[in-house]
Amino acid sequence: MRLTLDKEVRERFPDLKLALVEVRGVVVKKQAEGLNELKQEVLSWVRENYRLETLKDVPIFRLYRDFFWRLNIDPTKIRPASEALVRRVLQGKSLPNINTVVDAYNLASIKTGVPLAVFDIDRLKGDLTMRFAERGESFLGIGMKEAITLKGGELVITDEEKLIAIYPYRDSDEAKVTESTTNILVVSCGVPGVDAERLKDAAKTAVDFIGRFCGGLSGEIVLVGGV
Repeated sequence: MRLTLDKEVRERFPDLKLALVEVRGVVVKKQAEGLNELKQEVLSWVRENYRLETLKDVPIFRLYRDFFWRLNIDPTKIRPASEALVRRVLQGKSLPNINTVVDAYNLASIKTGVPLAVFDIDRLKGDLTMRFAERGESFLGIGMKEAITLKGGELVITDEEKLIAIYPYRDSDEAKVTESTTNILVVSCGVPGVDAERLKDAAKTAVDFIGRFCGGLSGEIVLVGGV
């Protein structure tokens, strides 16, 4: 599966990069043996390496916050996913338990600092495009009770029929991973300033964590965008 950045996106953000990898034949369950142990290991690592009062100034999180401002998104209200997860841990809140794929890649996002998105490949139509939204487009995000109407100018990812993400913070309900999912696309969501190796490492970590609990055969990590 290919993802293309359209001309306007490339011109505005010439060093924006993403890393993609397909994993086929996963078995998604509600829970899996050993997953909670990995979670506790990652949570302990977070508590040892971060402090709540200085979290927003950690370089990797600062890059995502700065990018949000460039998109007219207030990161104090809508936080980058990786920072939001780390913040939950430091606040003593529990992490959501969704399913083994989602829980595993959330831990990978926490560990690497890079927001990750995972889509059910069989719910996607054709190749993907990153572009700016047109005013009036409709988007139904995971957890939303009803679709929202976009103002126009939001950075989005689409397949050939629908929006599948408002980048890089909200994924579509229509392409989410469920317990019936067997093939997934892992997207390591970069922003300007995040180098290719960090994005690839985040993708590798996600594939590793998912593979431990869901199996599957991963393809080659593909880098998209950048100069």
